[in-house]
Amino acid sequence: MAAASAGRLDPVDGRRTSGARGERVAAPAAPARPAAVRVRPGADEDLRPEAEAALRRLVGRDDAVLRDDQWTAIHALVAEQRRALVVQRTGWGKSAVYFVATSLLRARGSGPTIIISPLLALMRDQIAAAGRAGVRAATINSANVTEWDQIHEQISNGDIDVLLCSPERLNNPGFRDEVLPRLAADAGLVVIDEAHCVSDWGHDFRPDYRRIRTLLAELPEGIPVLATTATANARVTQDVAEQLEITGEGAGRSEVLVLRGGLDRESLHLNVLRLGDQPTRVAWLLEALRSTEGSGIVYCLTVSVAEQVAAQLKAAGLPVAAYTGRTDPTERESLEADLKANRVKALVATSALGMGFDKPDLGFVVHLGAPSSPIAYYQQVGRAGRGVDSALVVLLPGEEDQRIWEYFGSLAFPREDQVRATLDALSRGGTQSAQALETQVDLTRSRLEMMLKVLDVDGAVKRVKGGWEATGQGWTYEADRYARVEQARLAEQRTMLDYESTDGCRMAFLRRTLDDPDLRPDERCGRCDNCGGSTLPAAPTTEHVAQARKAMDVPGVVVEPRSMWPTGMATLGIDLKGKISPAEKTEPGRAVARLDGLGWSQPLRELFASTTPDGEVPVHLRRAAAQVLDAWDGLQVDGVVCVRSTTRPVLVEHLARGLAKYLDKPFVGFVGPLGGHEAPPRHDVNSAMRLAGVAQRLGLDLTPAASAGLAGRSILLVDDRVASGWTLAVAGRLLRQAGAGAVLPFVLAQQ
Repeated sequence: MAAASAGRLDPVDGRRTSGARGERVAAPAAPARPAAVRVRPGADEDLRPEAEAALRRLVGRDDAVLRDDQWTAIHALVAEQRRALVVQRTGWGKSAVYFVATSLLRARGSGPTIIISPLLALMRDQIAAAGRAGVRAATINSANVTEWDQIHEQISNGDIDVLLCSPERLNNPGFRDEVLPRLAADAGLVVIDEAHCVSDWGHDFRPDYRRIRTLLAELPEGIPVLATTATANARVTQDVAEQLEITGEGAGRSEVLVLRGGLDRESLHLNVLRLGDQPTRVAWLLEALRSTEGSGIVYCLTVSVAEQVAAQLKAAGLPVAAYTGRTDPTERESLEADLKANRVKALVATSALGMGFDKPDLGFVVHLGAPSSPIAYYQQVGRAGRGVDSALVVLLPGEEDQRIWEYFGSLAFPREDQVRATLDALSRGGTQSAQALETQVDLTRSRLEMMLKVLDVDGAVKRVKGGWEATGQGWTYEADRYARVEQARLAEQRTMLDYESTDGCRMAFLRRTLDDPDLRPDERCGRCDNCGGSTLPAAPTTEHVAQARKAMDVPGVVVEPRSMWPTGMATLGIDLKGKISPAEKTEPGRAVARLDGLGWSQPLRELFASTTPDGEVPVHLRRAAAQVLDAWDGLQVDGVVCVRSTTRPVLVEHLARGLAKYLDKPFVGFVGPLGGHEAPPRHDVNSAMRLAGVAQRLGLDLTPAASAGLAGRSILLVDDRVASGWTLAVAGRLLRQAGAGAVLPFVLAQQ
């Protein structure tokens, strides 16, 4: 591919280019049989001027020209009705390919384009961009449910040229069985954005994407297909290309055109900065944001860290906002607009912000904690520097990174016995919701739903109105493949650690990891910290670190009580259903900190590490617990009850008795396991099974005098930590049923 010539405009963001070497056409290292385009005589003369006119409308500049690979892809789609896979760096102009192709196809009477994309933020940007090119676009996703009927009617009337939909919609029964077949039959072009999600070898495999292969197999002959991604190594490229291939009749045209280009990003200055602890990292971030021009993104690995960092930066006077999976969809759109308009210095975000955030002048990307994959890291940092000459990219690794990777890694595909149990439950019970299945399968809700999506695509189950049902088709557990994917995931983690520690060129490292076909041996970018081409903001002063530490050293988070019992508890022999009665419910409680946050999270993680023996509460955590009690508005208790622990009995009882002494209130007794239930409960099961285990094992252990004096009293209920919340809910219910007027939970850590 040739870049736009010197002095011309980049066909993506309108930025002037230097005429430097551009990307070229190349097959992956493990070839996916790329094929030459069959050019119709005179086709270039007929199509290219029209294509470039559409491009200029799209970017709003009269001197924009198509890159060679953009034209190759557009020609293949429009003139040859081919299937193509375009693997090009972020900012190269992949969206220009499908919008220009759509304009040409619609002008020739083709049906609307269907774009499948997981990036809701980018969908909003693309709808605006399509409008500039005279292309009428709409989206169907979880954020605009109220508009779906109107959009379906517009499609039927031919008033929409492009429909963008999230992959999750493909698994919705009504959309999949009623809307999608009509769309697919009349489509002029099908586009799969972020196509690496199709491959379970990729860093961001999504089960919903597996349904795309079924969609492609059922497309009528002659409908072109385009898959695009910026982050696919040779193995993923080959896998995606194979899944795009046509099989059966017409297989003579099954070969997929693969266009892979170079992945260098000349504006990015990559850095890795190792700082001693969390306060030092946050202090550096605070000063760096004050001294760095432009606006950008600060990525964090967990919701808690993102929210805490955002709060700390705001308290220091910086205009920032948190953007996480807990952010309301309407607020997300507002925050994106604020960043684009530079009304905020940064969004402090988790991966919920997505890779598709479109802001060409994004000046920096900072990571507090490393993603588990260098490929995911390349994609995230690729949002910066698209329309500016220089963008700062900094990775601040944390000691907790690998623990977080291990947690997300534990959510891999379930064991075969758990899968078989789910299939058996559906075969016996007919159509059932995920909530109903929870009472029969020892999987958390998120893992159960992920597994059902995979089984749906494999044909073993089907999602229908009201839940899921078994199809009765045979199904094989691909243990070897799952094991290989797991090994690939672990290899990516090791590669990420290698990136952090390398003394070589960082951009070359990332390009090599992605099998960049344009990377020359021993090539160096000249821009990263190891190449000597990057200057970082100064290290924080001792005073600034002390200020950051002080802000983190304020313990205390609210523990919200459970309000609803899980569905279907009767099938587990537990008579609990519906809303938790106000007469049996606990009050909002308190924890010293969350385990996945900053500040006090670190000593709590050390306390609850598997290698830490049971023992008394460390002195510094006793002081933190007292601080939380002192800051608890309106705290009035008459006594203290301890949840007896089977794993850390010394710790919990020492904490409860210590708090009773501090408050000068009596230690009343215990809520503990009944006879025969001394084994610790499992924490790796779903909500219903967790509750069943708790409800069957807990009972009151109070003295007769304490029981007699409980009526109307307020009780501080003490445990070591809270995860699902069911232990506190059941223990609180027992105390309320025994006469307590209020139960206020207190724990050291919230998971």
